[in-house]
Amino acid sequence: MNHRHIIAILRGITPSETVAVCEALIAAGITMIEVPLNSPDALTSIALASNSLADQAAIGAGTVLTKKQVWAVADAGGTFIVSPDANKVVIEETVRIQLLSYPGVFTPTEAFRAIKAGATGLKFFPAEVLGPKGIKAIKAVLPPEMPVYAVGGANPDNFNEYFDVGCTGFGLGTYIYKPGMTAADVAERAATAVAAYDAGKAR
Repeated sequence: MNHRHIIAILRGITPSETVAVCEALIAAGITMIEVPLNSPDALTSIALASNSLADQAAIGAGTVLTKKQVWAVADAGGTFIVSPDANKVVIEETVRIQLLSYPGVFTPTEAFRAIKAGATGLKFFPAEVLGPKGIKAIKAVLPPEMPVYAVGGANPDNFNEYFDVGCTGFGLGTYIYKPGMTAADVAERAATAVAAYDAGKAR
């Protein structure tokens, strides 16, 4: 599986739409799919996606704020946890039960707190506020092997700016999915994102 570091964030998706949208993403080449827990009946969506597609994609949860939610996601078959903050308890619990942890950070202090707690990768959020310059400055002091994702404002038009400052990948939210979009809409946007990602990597 050619692994692209693109996380598709399906905020607001409902269980009845989930599998078709996930299939469209996988067909386009995106194999990290996040269902934020503030979506309608998110754990059901995660379970449905995980049951039918776990061998083709990593299905995880976003907006995870508590230890209890980490367990619920694991029970639903999720394999990674994305949180909006660098919550030490959430990160440590995620790693303890062998899921991958991608906490949200905005400052060097938060980044190091997350790394110390065992984060798998860091989600710089909102990336559009930090911008490539801000991420570059913080990345200069981070362990070079720590994967960094730009989330919130990253889209195919600016992937290269983030690649240039050392970002590993991206989380794509409203660019790739908004409630009401069909699987075909998602497929089209996913194809554009994959083409831009591959072109940026190949430079």
